Amino acid sequence: GGGAGAAMADGEGLVSVDYEVYGKVQGVFFRKYTQAEAKKLGLVGWVQNTSHGTVQGQIQGPTARVRELQEWLRKIGSPQSRISRAEFSNEKKIKALEHKEFQILK
Repeated sequence: GGGAGAAMADGEGLVSVDYEVYGKVQGVFFRKYTQAEAKKLGLVGWVQNTSHGTVQGQIQGPTARVRELQEWLRKIGSPQSRISRAEFSNEKKIKALEHKEFQILK
């Protein structure tokens, strides 16, 4: 760091992180609720069901907001879901968002 750009607080940068949520997360409107929560937080990315019974996707946005959705994916989810664990990987700082919105992928 250092230099002219250092005025921007570290927590304000954009990040991208991949996630996978394990438990009873398919057939319980998990994707729909994840999309709604992401939109509420102003995040972009995607969510989809996997063939092995998990839900996975990517989140991009301001660090603090991404942390909020990570917490939501870990603990809350949709009303009928039973989350056993959420795993996050490939976290990286990005200069600009790579998605236009938060989509549910088939």
